[in-house]
Amino acid sequence: MRVVPDPYLPSHGDLRYTVEHYALALDYRLPTNRLDAVATLRVRALEKTDALRLDLSGLHVDRVKVDGGKPKKYAHKERVLTIKLPAPVAAGDTTTVEVTYSGKPGPVPGAHGPAGWEELTDGVLVASQPYGAPSFYPCNDRADDKASYRIAVTTDSEYTVVATGRPTSTTTRAGRTTWVFEEGAPTASYLVSVAIGRLTGQRLPGAGGRTEVFRPRGRAIPPTSPLLRLPAMLAALEGWFGPYPLHSYRVVVVDEPLEIPLEAQGMASFGTNHLPDDWDNERLVVHELAHQWFGNKVTSGLLRDIWLHEGFACYTEWLWSEVRGLGTANEHAMRHWRALPMQRQATPLADPGMPAMFDDWVYKRGALTLHELRAALGDDAFFEVCRTWVAEHDVVSTGTFVDHVARVTGTDQSGLLSAWLDEVTLPACPVVAR
Repeated sequence: MRVVPDPYLPSHGDLRYTVEHYALALDYRLPTNRLDAVATLRVRALEKTDALRLDLSGLHVDRVKVDGGKPKKYAHKERVLTIKLPAPVAAGDTTTVEVTYSGKPGPVPGAHGPAGWEELTDGVLVASQPYGAPSFYPCNDRADDKASYRIAVTTDSEYTVVATGRPTSTTTRAGRTTWVFEEGAPTASYLVSVAIGRLTGQRLPGAGGRTEVFRPRGRAIPPTSPLLRLPAMLAALEGWFGPYPLHSYRVVVVDEPLEIPLEAQGMASFGTNHLPDDWDNERLVVHELAHQWFGNKVTSGLLRDIWLHEGFACYTEWLWSEVRGLGTANEHAMRHWRALPMQRQATPLADPGMPAMFDDWVYKRGALTLHELRAALGDDAFFEVCRTWVAEHDVVSTGTFVDHVARVTGTDQSGLLSAWLDEVTLPACPVVAR
């Protein structure tokens, strides 16, 4: 039994309840970086409780209501909002919590640097992975606590808003526009994103209207940019992993360079430095798209199992490279296998530790694990494992994956997987028969 929601983030989340739905009303003024907001949460108790704990960083709580009335009391300090309920809530029962809050949002500090609400030169980008969601709304910040969302963002009308969910309406009044987004698919808090900028949407042909790039106004996407290959990438990934799990995929290109792109639910953010046509940019584009299957649809409940996100996304790069004639998966596997001993790896892949969870060896060893599994199973069985993994699961662990492989294939691959997942020593380089 877990004592804290995630040992890698012991100060985030509450195991006593789950949030079924978030309704966020965000009123934002760019010139002063001022946010006035109301978050309404439909909460279901997982055990009898008389209090709720929410994560909220750097903002002021103005008022709290529980089922429309006053709570016994509430306190907000050190990024934690604690609410004493008017009466205990029994396990299985629901209650509604409304939090009115305001202030100047900024990123949440942490082991991997600041994450969350970030002011740009002329706009905003929210990249919450892995602990930045509390930078702009009160939440039960657990990867395994997925909810549906309604997000309404009001800002100056010369700006475009892109946020998690399907865009459902825009309303303009007195020079300010409210953009509304609805996301019915279960979504982890760290995958909720908002982007605000002087942007223009550009739908890409060939994907049934499901892919759209939001680019800075006045800046065209180069005709050779990897972003324009998204429809072909989407088709390839659906062939390998099954139907795209969401309604659409939107990419936001902000009008400045970014160190790395980052995915969110149904969207991803890139910098202008990711527009040119080279392999490093192309692999990042297909990598972030792959996360919609691995990381977003199928989410590791604990951060220690991050290889289930990054290993699959990295391996998708190698598969796409084969499609493009830029190198086989075997060639990528050998190259990265040779490089791995030069990287510091002191912990096993199945539990790398918080400081190492985004190290390059986690990505590459995760991809090599999947390449080894493909070599052992053959393509038909391997891709059946991948497709059923996505179709049948929501919140998972490494143990879930090992059991899934055994059930789908009727074979015990636990020894093979354990050598890659539980040991530090690097196994021999796998080779897929051609």
